[in-house]
Amino acid sequence: MRREFDLSTADLPVITPEYDSPRLYSDASEAVAELRRIYDMGTNFLRKRFDAMMAGEPITERYRAFYPEVRFTTTSYANVDSRLAYGHVTGPGEYFTTITRPDLFVNYLTRQIGLLIANHNVPVSVGVSQTPIPLHFAFAEGQHVEGSIQERISRPLRDVFDAPDLSQTDDRIANGEYDENPGIPQPLAPFTAPRVDYSLHRLAHYTATSPAHFQNYVLFTNYQFYIDEFVRYARTTLNDGDKGYTALVEPGNVVTHAGDVEPSSGKAPARLPQMPAYHLVRPDNSGITMVNIGVGPSNAKTITDHVAVLRPHTWLMLGHCAGLRNSQSLGDYVLAHAYVREDSVLDDDLPVWVPIPALAEVQIALEQAVAKVTGLAGYDLKKIMRTGTVATIDNRNWELRDQSGPVQRLSQSRAVGLDMESATIAANGFRFRVPYGTLLCVSDKPLHGELKLPGMATEFYNRQVSQHLNIGIKALEKLRDMPSERLHSRKLRSFNETAFQ
Repeated sequence: MRREFDLSTADLPVITPEYDSPRLYSDASEAVAELRRIYDMGTNFLRKRFDAMMAGEPITERYRAFYPEVRFTTTSYANVDSRLAYGHVTGPGEYFTTITRPDLFVNYLTRQIGLLIANHNVPVSVGVSQTPIPLHFAFAEGQHVEGSIQERISRPLRDVFDAPDLSQTDDRIANGEYDENPGIPQPLAPFTAPRVDYSLHRLAHYTATSPAHFQNYVLFTNYQFYIDEFVRYARTTLNDGDKGYTALVEPGNVVTHAGDVEPSSGKAPARLPQMPAYHLVRPDNSGITMVNIGVGPSNAKTITDHVAVLRPHTWLMLGHCAGLRNSQSLGDYVLAHAYVREDSVLDDDLPVWVPIPALAEVQIALEQAVAKVTGLAGYDLKKIMRTGTVATIDNRNWELRDQSGPVQRLSQSRAVGLDMESATIAANGFRFRVPYGTLLCVSDKPLHGELKLPGMATEFYNRQVSQHLNIGIKALEKLRDMPSERLHSRKLRSFNETAFQ
């Protein structure tokens, strides 16, 4: 262990693990293995010292470990394939990123580091960063501390271990607000390690499932009806066994493997979490995750803020909307190709004047899936689906206000559907460079006097949810068959981008 002096806690010497000097790697797998070794050394050190303190060992030292980092330096502009949206830096300079949970991100890190080495023909350096690992983020997943810590120790916990630092836990990189002055090392990845750790913990809290179970293709919905149908579909698909899915994971990390009648592990929670998640698992996380985000743009922003750190390949919104055209019928579909953002929650991160473009690959997959499931094609598809603008608002009872202003804005925007989540999910996908799409189902037409009545709603849900969900799943399966290089569109990349996708 290494001992140094820390002025913030002048009466306690600081003890750290004995780290090695940085090493150069031209092989991505070896670089990731070193990241894992450094990370495990640090987290094991913190956990061991915490356990000793809780067992009554006197507090005579402060304990600190650091995240590993990847650092990359080039003196040349790379001559890379211009069709590739990521995997290279924009010019000469020094670049770096801190890393957490390399065990969870092993495939992602191997891919990103491998592209960087291949495109620039320069090795990466793996070593120890200057960012401390907070004790809270060093605990093993699912570990709980029984009782009050303050009853067992003689001084504040922050005197002994590092705590989360909000100055390291923001979205400045994703928002393009970092310092780009020459001579300052630039970010390699869109998120710092503390920001990733924060979201991993939030995901477990909000969804009651481990981040390790999340798949690379994600469906969001605002109704439990869709979740119930997804679980039925998952169980049937697992029994058939012909699509490569290996397990279903439900809240409480309840895992049912293909061919099994009963779960093999996990325990269902006494009550569902705020945004329960369900995962239809395939190898390499290429399956489908579905999350019931509930109602409203705040929930939509919250969940996508956290899922984004997992770097999924696509997320789609499947939900209900108000149809705004008299020519629409209940049960018709709306394929969003533009959004009116009156949700408010992202205004400080992504101004409303920023356009949110439709992504061709996602739009085509959704339209083809609608055609396949409904049996309609070409001009006939227009009988049940409109491609147009979706407006998202933050007032569920917008109908109760003076209609002249909202109706005029909706008409001027050419909106065909209105909901409370879709534009938020698409805008956060754009902000975090995650491919996105929206397919909604018309459940009422309030501007034309068609409101959902109890009997109508039940019949509508029973008839339409299964078909709608099937369309979403087929669209994701189409996108899964597409090379990820095509899916991660250059539309999502700005002038100066991080090398990591």
